[in-house]
Amino acid sequence: MEIFENLQASSRLERDELDVYSRTVRDVTDRLGPAVVSIGTNSGRGGGSGVILGSHEGTATAVTNSHVVRGLRRAEAQGRGGEASGNLTVTTVDGTTVDAEVLGDDPASDLGVVRFNAPAEGITVAPLGEAQNLVVGQLVVAIGSPLGFQRTVTAGVVSALGRSIRSQGEGGRRGRLIENVIQTDAAINPGNSGGPLSDASGRVVGINTAIIGGAQGIGFAVPVSAAFRRVVFALVTEGRVRRAFLGVGVVTRAVQDGSGGAGAQVESVAPNSPAERAGLRPGDLIVGFGDASIRSTDDLLNRLDGPSIGRDVALKVMRGGRELALTTRPGEQPEE
Repeated sequence: MEIFENLQASSRLERDELDVYSRTVRDVTDRLGPAVVSIGTNSGRGGGSGVILGSHEGTATAVTNSHVVRGLRRAEAQGRGGEASGNLTVTTVDGTTVDAEVLGDDPASDLGVVRFNAPAEGITVAPLGEAQNLVVGQLVVAIGSPLGFQRTVTAGVVSALGRSIRSQGEGGRRGRLIENVIQTDAAINPGNSGGPLSDASGRVVGINTAIIGGAQGIGFAVPVSAAFRRVVFALVTEGRVRRAFLGVGVVTRAVQDGSGGAGAQVESVAPNSPAERAGLRPGDLIVGFGDASIRSTDDLLNRLDGPSIGRDVALKVMRGGRELALTTRPGEQPEE
């Protein structure tokens, strides 16, 4: 066939019917895309994505990442010589940019919530799924604004479940572990953070949160779970997530009895703290908190949740080769 005939023949081809995979990704995009927003600052800096999970009387509420919110605030403060407003901006799917109020953010879970004004008829609310129903190999779709390119769609599979990643701590400190995150090979790039990870039905099963620098096809999403719902509810209603506070600095250490066990060893005790009042001392190894065994600092941190505040909790401690039973009443973790 002559090249000219080939060129003419190709111009007469009818559009092929989409295959099942392509139809699925397209359906998810059509359903979920209008609920995805870009998040930036009044000075024009962009930094992440978000997904609308609620609307009421002309306002929309979107979930994003804590590190997106805090990163944009830092960038705005630097641009203004150290001063920054509490508001950011949201750009909707039709290109409209409006101011957005930050209702709250929680670095420990890397979740944040913003609210903005929008016409009621123009708001699409994304349906929530449940991450515990996912299986490895299942199709997932990520939507966001990587590197400023709005409404970018990538697809892949659930690569692994039950992973743990470290949240970004303030001031260079190590953050808490975020448990049971979703690992996916759907392409996630800077700017995708805060956008939704969806199942094939267009339900949000995760909030894209992190990539490993230099890696190919390894991204993570905070799962939609009971913990996710509790955090978002707290941020919307109170603007913060309450966590318990002991007042100890701890590191993971092995039990020195040859058993192979481990615990959270106390390195320091803050004056007039719940830990000091309970009788904890530097060198003590915490191996039990309430009914839970403690084998690491992360185990202890994960037990210091809101319901523990102001309640007596039994501590099991190893001191000098002996097991001690102490009682503590955790306070509320201060803002800083």
